[in-house]
This record gives sequence, structure tokens and C-alpha cells, in this order.
Amino acid sequence: MKKITLILFLTTAIARFSFAQQLDSLPRYLEIAAQNNPSVKAAFHTYEAALQKIPQMGAYEDPKLDMGFFLEPMELVDGRQIAQFQLMQMFPWFGTKKAAQTEAQHMAQMSFESFRETRDNLFLEVYIKWYNLCSLQQKLLNNQENIKLLQQLENLAVRKFSTGGNGGGQMGKSQGQMEMTAPVPAPASSGGMSGMNMGANPTAQSKSPSGDLGVMSGSSSGMSEVLRIQLEIVELESNIESILSEITAAKAGFNALLNRPAETEIIIPNEFSQIPFLLDVTSVSQKITEQNPMLGMIREETLAYEAKLEMEKKMGYPMFGIGLQYMLLGKTKTMESNDTGMNTGTEHSGMDTGMNNPVTTGSSMKSMNGKDMLMPMVSISIPIYRNKYKAAQRESRLLRQAGEERFAGTFNNLQTELYQYKHQLDDAARKITLYKKQSDLARTTYELVVQEFASGKSELGDAIQVQRQLLDYRLKESEATANYNIMVANIQKLTTELQ
Repeated sequence: MKKITLILFLTTAIARFSFAQQLDSLPRYLEIAAQNNPSVKAAFHTYEAALQKIPQMGAYEDPKLDMGFFLEPMELVDGRQIAQFQLMQMFPWFGTKKAAQTEAQHMAQMSFESFRETRDNLFLEVYIKWYNLCSLQQKLLNNQENIKLLQQLENLAVRKFSTGGNGGGQMGKSQGQMEMTAPVPAPASSGGMSGMNMGANPTAQSKSPSGDLGVMSGSSSGMSEVLRIQLEIVELESNIESILSEITAAKAGFNALLNRPAETEIIIPNEFSQIPFLLDVTSVSQKITEQNPMLGMIREETLAYEAKLEMEKKMGYPMFGIGLQYMLLGKTKTMESNDTGMNTGTEHSGMDTGMNNPVTTGSSMKSMNGKDMLMPMVSISIPIYRNKYKAAQRESRLLRQAGEERFAGTFNNLQTELYQYKHQLDDAARKITLYKKQSDLARTTYELVVQEFASGKSELGDAIQVQRQLLDYRLKESEATANYNIMVANIQKLTTELQ
């Protein structure tokens, strides 16, 4: 019955939290891990083995049967002894077996607490790897989204390059025409017409190269901007390949916890958020004292040493034994009298009264001849060598005191971990708030810079720098969210609420 109850505890501990869960979700993966992980199953089998110690410690020693046979039957007054059988059952002092069972029960409970600790460690590892996978997924999505932003920026740069190149050419051409048709004062010489023509041609020749340089300058500037954006896209594509490889390795580690093939597919959500959690240090400290498996192991071990001390005290008292002795006897050949006169004389002597006793005694001995004997027996042990019992009691007493000190030390360490987790939890929460604000501001700034770049009021480098900041803030926000959720899992593990 206990085994069935524990199996139900193992398999349904998470079911109450996952009644509406999807086929592939964190609660479902926790359930699979609890059922399939070899370490958890080994710890559970160890607990089952410890339960089998309880009936062993409560059982009495087996009765002792001694048998002896005579090669030559031994002559006795009432027969010949052929064999002897002796059966003896020993009983310890009152309460010794109960104390031994109590010790075994506490040791079994200690194995159960060890099983809980192994299960909670597994759950924590699943939580950590799961949120790391979610963070990697967000990193992948952010890089992909930034590639789209850069592609939009590239299209804008290409359009600007095309528009800027054509506009520059038209402006050079118009200026050349204006210079060629501008009225120039004629000199007073008779070659006025030729002078006027001479004045117009140099002006046209000097302005045309200037227009071509404007076109070439605008073309080279626009092309460099496009190439810079393409360099950024290539770098992000390389990052995406690295992230995909990292996700594959993380999935293999996650499947190992679930005892599944490494290539088994894992569904990772595209979004994950900060877990709603309110930390009350006083309440958590109280729950740690009552529910933490490590403290439970030490507590049960200490109680086991107390029961062992009680058992060893009672083992210093006498033990009692009850038994039977059975003697197998054969008949003895009676001596027949050859003197009939003696018998006749006896009859006529008239001393019938005097001869009655010998005749009666002989008749009684003859009736007991060859009759088996049964004798009840009682045994008692005398524990006169007290040093070993006193030493065993001192050993149990010292081990109990060591357990109490270990309990206090472990509790102090858990308290320290709790405050460290609280600090990291608060720090992660502050970072999440900060990065959200920075992401929003960076997004707004990016949109404004892109508009200014399109209108020619800002450089491409400004847009790329803001775009990098936007990517960095989003990545940091997802990492801080994952760290926050992992800290929540660590705090819940301290109180065995990680389910």
C-alpha cells in the first residue's frame, strides 16, 4: 500500500498543476522527467529497499535446534539414550524490537527525503535548461527581426542612392546650361561676337566636369551605405547560425534529463514572460525548516540515532529463552533371576511386607524402561561485560549531537542561499524594468533616426548604432527574464514547491 501511495505521489505531484497543459509544455516535461530520469528512479528504489528493513528489525531471532546422536547408546537407569534434541527460542528485553523498528522507520524516511532532494534537483535542472532554451529562442527571434530591420534600412538606402544619384546629375546639367546661356559683357574690340563665343565656351567647359564629380560623389557615398548595411546583415546571419547550433546542444542536454534520445524534438515557445512571484522571507524561512528535504534527512537521521540509543540501552538487559529438550531412549534388557529357590524361599518366608518394596521398585523401573523424556527449559543471558554496551550508547549519543549541529549548520547555509537568491531576484527584476524602458526608447529613437536618414538629416552610422543598441537591450531583457525565473525556481526548491 505504501508503494502504491508513493508511486501516485511521484506521478501525480505535478498533475494538479498541469490539468490544462498542452502536449509539449514545461509541466509536461517535468512529469516526463519525474517518470523517466534514472537518478530519480534509483533514489526511489533505494527508498523501497529501506522500507524492507522495518519488518526485518521487528522480527525475532530464529529458534535454535540442537540435535545429538550417540554412536553407542548410553546406558541409563531407565533405558539406553540414543539421541537428544533441544529447541530454544530467545527473546530480547521488552521494547527492544520496537526501538529497532523505530530506527528502521526513521532510516527509511531519511531515504525518502533523499529521494525528494534528488527529484527537486532534477526539477531545478529542467527549469534552468528550459529557461535557457527560451532565452536562446528569444535571442534567435531578435536577430531575425533585426535582419528584417536592416533589410528595410537597406532598401531605404538603395532608394536614397538611386534618388540622390539622378538628382545630382540633373542639378549639374541645369547649372551648366545656366552658365552657358548667361549674358557676358562684350569687350570693346571689333571681335565682339567671337569674344562672346570665346567667353561662353570656357564657362561651359569648366562647369561640366563639376557636375560629373557631383554624380560620382553621390554614387560612391550611397553605395558605401548599402555595403555597410550588408556587412551588418552578414554578421547577424553568422550569429543566427551560432545560436541554432547552441540551441541544438541545449536540446540534447534537456532530453538527457528526460532520458530521451538527444534528437527528440522540443517545442520552445516564441514568448516567455516574468513569473508572478511575491517573496516573503519570513514565511519562506519557516517553510524551509518544515519542508526542506536536506533538513528532513538530517532530522530523520537524528531521530534514528535516538531510537538506536534506546535500543542499545535495552540490549544491555538480559535476554530470555524458552525451549524444550527431548531425549530418545531405547529399552534396557532386564536381568532375569536364575535362582528359583530364592523366589520360593521368599514366598514361604512370610515376610511379604518386607519384600513388597523391592518388587514394587523393580516393577516401576520396568515400566519406565525405554520411555522417551521431555523436559521444558528456560534460558537467560547475563550481560556482565558492560563496556561494549556503554560504548555503543555513547556512540549513538554523540552521533545524535552531531546530527543536531549539522541541522543548525545546514539551516544557516540555506538561509544564506535564500538571501543571495533574493538579491539576485531583485537585481533581475530591476534589470527587466530597465531593459524594457531602454528597448522602448531605442525603438522610438530608431524610427526617428531612420526618418532623419531618409531625409538626409542623419548619417547611416547613427541608424546602425541605434539598431545595435535595440538588439542589445532586447537580448539583455530576455536574459534577465530567464535569470529571474531561475531565481524563482531556486527559491521554490528550498521549500519543495518546485512543481
